Amino acid sequence: MKKRCTGFFWIASFCLLLWPIVVQGACRQALALGLDVSGSVSEGEYTLQMKGLANAILAKDVQQAFLAVPSAPVRLHVFIWAGRAGPLEILPWTEMADESDLVEAATLLSNQDRRRFSSETALGEAMVFGRTALETQSDCSRLTLDISGDGKSNAGVQPRDLQLSSRLVGVTINALVVGQGHVSFLAVEDQTTSDLVNYFASNVIRGPDAFVEVAKGHQDFEDAMIRKLLRELQTWKIGYLGTTP
Repeated sequence: MKKRCTGFFWIASFCLLLWPIVVQGACRQALALGLDVSGSVSEGEYTLQMKGLANAILAKDVQQAFLAVPSAPVRLHVFIWAGRAGPLEILPWTEMADESDLVEAATLLSNQDRRRFSSETALGEAMVFGRTALETQSDCSRLTLDISGDGKSNAGVQPRDLQLSSRLVGVTINALVVGQGHVSFLAVEDQTTSDLVNYFASNVIRGPDAFVEVAKGHQDFEDAMIRKLLRELQTWKIGYLGTTP
């Protein structure tokens, strides 16, 4: 009888150790993407962003990263942001369980007409909006917010004032900085991009493995988004299975 109880104890202990992994397996990562559509973004640049994101999602390597663990899918959420009027959701939380989900999301994004225009760049407001959206996905093993932009915040709550906010605890915030697209003889635009990267690195990104990706210009947005997604979708391995990418 004693041996049976001992055996039961070890089986129960083993199951308890596995239980968090099983629960976490329902969603390995919630990924919210916020795209800048403020006044500095032209109609053509807006199109490059939306189609660039759509094409990036359908890139072969990115699809494989999304679908790497069928039993633990990634949930994707996309919104656009500009001024203090508030960001706008264009893709609600959707599980990327198979290729058809990715195709459907990409089709929706590539067909999005521009819905609002603002001369303001309310970057902090976009961060709060993304964090609020992620709060509804607490059953996911990893919460990731990605903010893309081509300028510093000039309206609303400032990103630096959110550094110690408890609402941002537990969320990794990455950034995709969009540069000027070319370098002048005096490299003025290159310096502008460098300053913007430093701004996002100091004021926006935070959390485990946070990073800044850089697009030389909107024409490079798709390639930069592919690089960023591949990096983000691999970080789930850390802490989930106890291994590194």
